[in-house]
Amino acid sequence: MREVKDYLYQQVARIGKAVSSPKRLELIELLCQGEKTVETLAEQANISMKLASAHLKELRHAHLVESRKEGKYVLYRLASNSVADLWVTLRTEAEARLVELQMAVASLVEHRDELRGMDRKEILRKAAAGEVVVLDVRPQSEFNVAHLPHARSLPVAELKKRLSELPKDVPVVAYCRGPFCLMAKDAVELLRKRGYQAFHLTDGVAEWRARGLPVEV
Repeated sequence: MREVKDYLYQQVARIGKAVSSPKRLELIELLCQGEKTVETLAEQANISMKLASAHLKELRHAHLVESRKEGKYVLYRLASNSVADLWVTLRTEAEARLVELQMAVASLVEHRDELRGMDRKEILRKAAAGEVVVLDVRPQSEFNVAHLPHARSLPVAELKKRLSELPKDVPVVAYCRGPFCLMAKDAVELLRKRGYQAFHLTDGVAEWRARGLPVEV
């Protein structure tokens, strides 16, 4: 029986081993945004294709990601939404336990406290009524896969030249891939400099879904 128990723990430890690498966690977060090629993942994670492929191989062996071929490209995706939930749970627990992580995240997000008076359901209600603009500043391809209800797609790279599309008399709530993503932070800084009432929502689609809130697919 001891051998059986050891084997069971070893199998669970495969998941722990797969998520023990910071870069593999980043790849999981990127795949929370939708299916991507190795080339895209390597570029977005700022690593070589060789290293990206090696990390993806480890994630595939643990059955956390799946792959398929499309022409000359290999595309990767999460095995299920529960893998995204695992990432959100792991990150949330780390932030709750690790003061160093709390301080690092707090340094990323200015004006964080200003949304505390408006919970997520309230944001949904106000967005539906046109009382706030929910702005998705991720690439358009990620918005097309899934986004928050009533959100508008305006990638941060295009924000400066498309500011005229945003009303100045309505608050803007910007979000991107989650708390570790800097695109929403950059968008809020730009909007505030241009006179907009802008706020940073640290949730991404994975966090939103993990809370049981609706996502438009």
